[in-house]
Amino acid sequence: MAEYINKKTVMNLLPQRIDDSNKSTYGRILNISGSNKYRGAAYLSSLAALKIGAGYVTLAAPDFIISSISSMLPEVTYLPLNSFEGCISENNDIKTEGYNVISLGCGIGTGKQTSDFILKFLSRRSKDIKYVIDADALNIIAFGNEKISLTNCVITPHPKELSRLLNVSLDEILDNKEKYARIASQTFECITVLKGHNTIVTDGDIIYYNQSGNSALAKAGTGDVLTGIISGLCAQNLSILDASKLGVFLHGLSGDIASYDLTQYCVLASDVIDYIPIAMNELILEE
Repeated sequence: MAEYINKKTVMNLLPQRIDDSNKSTYGRILNISGSNKYRGAAYLSSLAALKIGAGYVTLAAPDFIISSISSMLPEVTYLPLNSFEGCISENNDIKTEGYNVISLGCGIGTGKQTSDFILKFLSRRSKDIKYVIDADALNIIAFGNEKISLTNCVITPHPKELSRLLNVSLDEILDNKEKYARIASQTFECITVLKGHNTIVTDGDIIYYNQSGNSALAKAGTGDVLTGIISGLCAQNLSILDASKLGVFLHGLSGDIASYDLTQYCVLASDVIDYIPIAMNELILEE
């Protein structure tokens, strides 16, 4: 079975806002992101989660990342982590109580200490918390020796990351995207968002094809923005499947609208965040 993700199919998924509310009403996210080489990933994924409507975001990152971006991102709270050679070290014990969503993986690197930390963290995760897993966290899982169940999780690989996760050649993935997206969801018991042209979302059964987006999104950092968007929607009590469908559509629509003003050549990942409100307003006005 296959369905399409477009304005008509997602307009009723927007989380509701109520006057009698506070920041906890719209969810609390713990975002584990960043390394010395990829400080921007921590910034973009955290800001996108707030911009899409989440009430509270804590960035857990090495302290030198926090010191370098905190003045640009005063709306986020910070949890300094121990580091080793510019990346998160294995010597960290993060408490997850009070959060309803955890995102991890954007720009964290795949060194041994970081890998050991991530695998231990995932092995102890609460099944009551939604997880959005991207980028290097997926590579760490792929390089690990044990199969990990990822129930109540969204994974957001691009084709190369999926090829590592499933130990299948990239060409085979590209020739059979629907097949291997389903296999990923069935293998890891999760929702899979396979990024690319007409991004695929699947629960292992139904395939959903996204109909927004263009080449403007083929640029560094836009995947971090998508992680933040999906995390922020999960935090607002959407199911992980609905958050994934709405997230990929709004991400793509933001890129479409930005490209009208800036051309597909000139859109930056930070521009995609800036255009989220306009994309959301299109859905609000359609209701």
